[in-house]
Amino acid sequence: MSRSPQVLLLTPPEQFGIVEPGIYRSDMLQPSHFPFIKQFNFKTMVMLSPEMPNRVTSNYLEENDTRLVHLGMATWKPTQPSTWRPVSEELIKEGLELILSVETHPVLIMCTSGIHETGTLVGCLRKLEGWNFSSIVTEYRAYAGTKARYVNEQFIELFDLDLVTLPLNIPSWLIDQQNMLAEEEAEARSEIELRKDQVRA
Repeated sequence: MSRSPQVLLLTPPEQFGIVEPGIYRSDMLQPSHFPFIKQFNFKTMVMLSPEMPNRVTSNYLEENDTRLVHLGMATWKPTQPSTWRPVSEELIKEGLELILSVETHPVLIMCTSGIHETGTLVGCLRKLEGWNFSSIVTEYRAYAGTKARYVNEQFIELFDLDLVTLPLNIPSWLIDQQNMLAEEEAEARSEIELRKDQVRA
């Protein structure tokens, strides 16, 4: 009897998702996720929680030449309670500047739950992309479910995009989006001027 070929089961992390070309999101990786994650050949993984990845995950990243950037530890303040931490402007600013550099791509954004810090960072990216707030919240809640935090939604709404310094090598999709937004704004201004001229006439 001939043996049937072994099928490699690919198990994605529960909160895994594609954000934009070259940018992905996830909750904390476990060994069962490695075969699935390996196919993306991630160049960078950005950890937004203060917690360290477990030793097995750290070894996996080293073996696959994936750079781990532990922003969560770099921006964490010891005075913050361990049970719940508000997301900081510093974390989101540094996270956006990092993931918007094509030199880090393909990049995976992670936090312990894959919801709070990650969801807030993605929400602020959407704001930078020009999404309306209702669409941003819909995406945030799609991942967060019953664990959604109003304070995170409020943070996204109030986040000052002027804090972010865009890298020189931003992705082509962001350039296209910025050009499209600029064209729409120019068209809107032209329509307003045209109406003013019609009123004067």
